[in-house]
Amino acid sequence: MRATVYYMLDEYDLSSITRLSGGGAALGIDARDGFNLAVRLLNNQLGGLPVEVVVADDQQNPDVARQAVDRLLKRERVDFMTGIIFSNVLLAVGDAIFEENVYYISLNAGPSEYAGERCNPFFFNVAWQNDNLHEAMGQYVNTRRFENVFILAPNYPAGRDALTGFKRFFRGRIVAEVYNRFGQLDFSAEIAQIRAARPKAVYTFQPGAMGVNFIKQYAEAGLLREIPLFLPGFSADSDVIRAVGRPMVGIYNSSHWALELNNPVNQRFVEEFRKAYNRTPTLYASQGYDAALMLDAAIRAVGGDISKKDDLRRAFLAGFNSTRGPLRFNRNGFPIQNYYLRQVIQAPSGEIVNRLAGTIFTNHSDAYVTQCRLR
Repeated sequence: MRATVYYMLDEYDLSSITRLSGGGAALGIDARDGFNLAVRLLNNQLGGLPVEVVVADDQQNPDVARQAVDRLLKRERVDFMTGIIFSNVLLAVGDAIFEENVYYISLNAGPSEYAGERCNPFFFNVAWQNDNLHEAMGQYVNTRRFENVFILAPNYPAGRDALTGFKRFFRGRIVAEVYNRFGQLDFSAEIAQIRAARPKAVYTFQPGAMGVNFIKQYAEAGLLREIPLFLPGFSADSDVIRAVGRPMVGIYNSSHWALELNNPVNQRFVEEFRKAYNRTPTLYASQGYDAALMLDAAIRAVGGDISKKDDLRRAFLAGFNSTRGPLRFNRNGFPIQNYYLRQVIQAPSGEIVNRLAGTIFTNHSDAYVTQCRLR
């Protein structure tokens, strides 16, 4: 028996982020590299089965993704799917995957739709539910007693989930809630709005090149010195740090993963990733690595018989040893885990990196699980 994993690659605006970062990796590339690293360290097997990883680029286009998924389900009859970064793309293809009783192991996109009433037994997310990192930063900003905050995010499912999550835990006043265009790279209008509103702090989620541009323009406008900027971890990870550089120092961000997490799986991952790719891994890379480990643990638990769909679900729910330590799951397929505070610092070596600054949530679940009817 052979396991076939379809990896849908989101190459998020690669030309833009490469130009902005001097060769920094795209989000989907980082996740793919983490996934492939784990497969390679597992001797090109998952759960003892030889594995074939089929990679495709959805071009961040729901129509392209639908065509690819249809081809792979009907012609290739893949056993598992993973890899989509953006929630709008996942929502466009999810139902088609689930109807074929194929497990989708999300290594990133965690839309609220699949956490609540539309939860599905064939969906698991190895990363987080979209709201979670934003909930954590909302909680932290709340403890800093900022009386008001200006918040903004792109107008797409994960952007809307982001600000919903932040507001769930921030108790102060929202000066403005702005949804910019998805894919936007010029934030001069939004920065002018921030300057005019004079908030006590700013929180934003902008993925990939959008985040790089926003932070650069915010710094160039002199606002970093005037109004503290808070970010989710994926908007302040090593790929963004490489692209933005020194202005990142001092910025706080929330994350479920950090370089220094002290467990054997994470230590090996960080060491092997740096050795293989000559760069510091991002949380996207850790999630790709964990997706492969999750598949490996579940397939091993069913003795390699991947036709046992119910047994596979029980094995997925049982959890596995991840880069974050032992990871377990709620009935809706989303993880129960810690969320951390990180701060960007300049190390004595001169490298600009994230460092753990505390724990915000312990064993935190998503807000939608009570709406999920699965047992």
